[in-house]
Amino acid sequence: VLGNQDLQDSIKPQKVEFHSLNFNTTLHWQPGWAREARDALYFVQYKVYGQSTWQNKDECWGISSHVCDLTHETSDIQEPYYSRVRAALAGVYSSWSLSCRFTPWRETMIGPPIVTVAHSNKSITVKLQAPRSPYRRKRGSKIPMTNYYDLLYQVFIINNLLDEQHRVLVYEGKDKVIKIEDLRPGVSYCIVAKMYMPMLDHSSAYSSRQCTVL
Repeated sequence: VLGNQDLQDSIKPQKVEFHSLNFNTTLHWQPGWAREARDALYFVQYKVYGQSTWQNKDECWGISSHVCDLTHETSDIQEPYYSRVRAALAGVYSSWSLSCRFTPWRETMIGPPIVTVAHSNKSITVKLQAPRSPYRRKRGSKIPMTNYYDLLYQVFIINNLLDEQHRVLVYEGKDKVIKIEDLRPGVSYCIVAKMYMPMLDHSSAYSSRQCTVL
């Protein structure tokens, strides 16, 4: 039987990390190495860097999950945050496992834009919509990520006759509607796009493909 100290060490959460996409921010961790750790419950706290007191995250207090949503708690996106997690099993509590410092504005990943395409016989019109943050305007609509960063749309065309993997950049800029002209009728084209942030030199993943035959 494990002694208390051994049990404390063996259920201590591992790899406590923030994951964030478009400011939707969750804390993830892995259970301790003990087989019994599968049955542990977890307790999450957070604070802004420089504050002396930790805040309990009530919805993640005594949970069996290994994920905790901290979107609301990290909404001041320029502030650096820390979080920490401890485990409890059979009345024994582990010590706290600390995350790295997390600053939403610097570290959130930007998602791809939403792309819709319409075509005529020789051109494709592409409509782009920036990803949205979880934060809402007073009227209730979600604030787009373009409000927080200087973002550009990058639009790529794939000519399926030539090579399905070969993407050609046809537009970079801020327009939400662009027209790609002088295309060949009868040919299948696909459009993908991503968001690009020049200041931090970050790109989003590619959007899903939108394909059309002229």
